[in-house]
Amino acid sequence: MKKRILSFIDFDVKRSTRLISLCIFIGIIAGLGAIIFQLLCDAGMHYLMDMLAGYRPGGPKGEISIFHPTNTPFNRWILLILPSIGGFISGFLVYTFAPEAEGHGTDAAIEAYHKKGGLIRPQVPIVKTIASAITLTSGGSGGREGPIAQIGAGVGSFIATKLKLSPTERRILMVAGIGAGVGSIFRAPFAGALFAAEVLYRDPDVEPEVLIPAGISSIVAYCVFCLFFGFGTLFDSPTYVFKNLLELAPYTILAIILSGTAYLYVKCFYKVHDTFVFLSIPHVIKPAIGGLCTGIIGFFIPQTLGFGYGVLQDALYNQVSIKYLLAVAFGKILTTSFSIGSGGSGGVFGPSIVIGGCLGGAIGQFFHDIMPGIITDPHAMVILGMAGFFSAVSNAPISTIIFVSEMTNSYELLLPSFLVCLLCYIFSKDISIYIEQVKNRAASPAHAGEFFHDILKSYYVEDLKHEIRSVQVVPENMTFNEFKMFFSNTEQQYFPVVNNKGEFVGIFSSTDIRGILFEDLGPLILIKDIATSHVITTNFKEDLHTVMKKFTQKNIDSIPVVDYRTPKRLIGMLRRREAIAFYNKKVEEITRESK
Repeated sequence: MKKRILSFIDFDVKRSTRLISLCIFIGIIAGLGAIIFQLLCDAGMHYLMDMLAGYRPGGPKGEISIFHPTNTPFNRWILLILPSIGGFISGFLVYTFAPEAEGHGTDAAIEAYHKKGGLIRPQVPIVKTIASAITLTSGGSGGREGPIAQIGAGVGSFIATKLKLSPTERRILMVAGIGAGVGSIFRAPFAGALFAAEVLYRDPDVEPEVLIPAGISSIVAYCVFCLFFGFGTLFDSPTYVFKNLLELAPYTILAIILSGTAYLYVKCFYKVHDTFVFLSIPHVIKPAIGGLCTGIIGFFIPQTLGFGYGVLQDALYNQVSIKYLLAVAFGKILTTSFSIGSGGSGGVFGPSIVIGGCLGGAIGQFFHDIMPGIITDPHAMVILGMAGFFSAVSNAPISTIIFVSEMTNSYELLLPSFLVCLLCYIFSKDISIYIEQVKNRAASPAHAGEFFHDILKSYYVEDLKHEIRSVQVVPENMTFNEFKMFFSNTEQQYFPVVNNKGEFVGIFSSTDIRGILFEDLGPLILIKDIATSHVITTNFKEDLHTVMKKFTQKNIDSIPVVDYRTPKRLIGMLRRREAIAFYNKKVEEITRESK
């Protein structure tokens, strides 16, 4: 026995050590991938947007380009056609080599987790990297989290596949890759790990088994990325301390407006997406048409092209007007829908925080004008808008709060962020930009076999007390002849035995007496000679999973239920069929709720 225990401990240590080592390795590769993707985006912005169109959008203070600005004069006409050219090249790469790399990559990674055992083809990260960089730096509106999530997920999936790990382990490493990629490129390692575990589901649910692996990979990737680009937050934000509870009223109004706009954004995005799906033209042409529509909007509002983080950075210091912020917010809804919804490659987190931040900035300035004594710093609503809007479209409120706090170093706003994100989540419960999210773990095909098996662990014998049957007990000193008289008038199959104090001391079944039922030994045999004293029992505090194991242990159909405080006091008998019927009922309820 001791050897078996030591063997188990040794196996568990080896498995944990291997998993940690793989997560560290994934973090290193994902961090390097984030560096490469960031450099590609930087080079693309320089050679395409700047050198060709003379457009040099600002960026967050935490990002510094390695290229010097050119002297190319600003040309709106080139800016009009550039997203279309980028869309065509991106569409050609994607639909030729890896069609699953189209659109926003986070959704593809979520689908791979739930439906494909975490399997992602090796070419997907490579194609996604190049196609996304072209889409985003030629003027397409999108974010970096989708591409980097799919890149990190692809790395984790590839490593697990090469090592011939189980589907469960492959899914864990795939999600660890998502956390590593997102956490590094946004300089938010803790949020990256939590986002990877939370974004899989629409309900307030997380994938607990991936939290620690994703956390390890995300921290390692963040360190690798920042060793190259420098540590610090993505955005520079003024310090703000929340101290007036009256501010919560305008923040509540902000949450309502953000939720309504989030609904508009999701509906617009998928209306454009569905329209392009049904267009009877070659797939490679669709992102080009979407790019042209994006370019037309960008012709009038250039700030809606590319990432748009520079607008947020200016809004954090109140350097832009309400009209400007609203134009960027609603223009960004359209350009993102056309760029990504048409089949272009990019993420939706980046545009979401830009839209939300711009709306928050506009609403913050409005409330500052009419109640300056309460809303003293409009920039706080920029941060709350960033967090609330993405919470509304992603169903991932907790990770979003941490995300925005890490990106802006605004931990002083945790309480207002919590309020706004919670309200946005509640108001927008029925929408999501990630259509591959499933309701909860019970609805995930990844847990189809294991989850229902564990349902019984959540319930106890006490939940079936209405099914526990009272039975007639048999005194241990009753003769077998007397018992035969009793047996002929009962339908009981199991017979609990009690002593002269009424204490439960044994049990036997009708099967146990079959061999002596018709023998003439009645006066010589007492019931205590037949009954077994090694009784398998249960009590109200025991979970039904354990009870089911006891049923199968001895292949019995009924089990005595005793008082957990006084084990010799019999309460009644619980039949296996009632436990199974209860299990089936709960499975049906959870399945129905998950649809």
